[in-house]
Amino acid sequence: MILEGKNVVVVGVGPGLGREVAKASLRDGANVVIGARNEEKLAGIAKELDPSGERVRALSVDITDGERCQRFLEGAAEAFGGIDAVVQVAAFDNLMGTLATTSEEDWATCLNANVIGTIRIAKAAAPLLKANGGGSLVMVGSQSMWLQPPMPQIAYASSKGALVSSIYHLAEELGPDKIRVNMVIPTWMWGPPVEMYVKWQAGDRGVPEQQIIDEITANMPLGEIPKDDDVAEAIVFFCSDRSRMITGETLLVNAGEIMR
Repeated sequence: MILEGKNVVVVGVGPGLGREVAKASLRDGANVVIGARNEEKLAGIAKELDPSGERVRALSVDITDGERCQRFLEGAAEAFGGIDAVVQVAAFDNLMGTLATTSEEDWATCLNANVIGTIRIAKAAAPLLKANGGGSLVMVGSQSMWLQPPMPQIAYASSKGALVSSIYHLAEELGPDKIRVNMVIPTWMWGPPVEMYVKWQAGDRGVPEQQIIDEITANMPLGEIPKDDDVAEAIVFFCSDRSRMITGETLLVNAGEIMR
């Protein structure tokens, strides 16, 4: 188990990727602190992941509030006696729009959550990781930075592009404290949001769901939409000591749709 004895913090745990990261971390031996804004749903996920309550703690967090980020990370460190890895999944990702249709307020909301919110988490986590002898900070990007999805998301895509720039600077700054900073970049992820999209498009266009899936995978050499748990596996690798000499890197989990 590659995370045996590690304490992993996952920010942004719901029914999709965050939950899968927490689940995989538990499977691989870690204690896990999960965070999200909705405390009731979060408590339910924690109970589902670990009915005993011995290896999972659920704490509320809001990445748009610096003080709450600070309290969350401090609480996470107290829960199991330190933190070894922080995975920042939380994002404002449901804003659709083009240059013409995205307002300044929408841009500000998206950038505040996805860029500044992630930096809030990183800033609160850095001294705690340092105090524990170092560790891993993992961010989640989006292939929409380079490849426009069927429904334009210019503000969301731009915010994820900004995060790529940030990891290089953070890797330089935090490296002397043995803190690694990396990013996993998925394409479509087969989980609740994409499943809903496929059903919606199939119903709206009057075609089989498989036709929509085939369209999505048309440029994927592996011919399959990666699942949430496929992306989670890459994240767990970055949390583990198997990546101890890797920092400032991005890893595409996209079935080969884009090769860089």
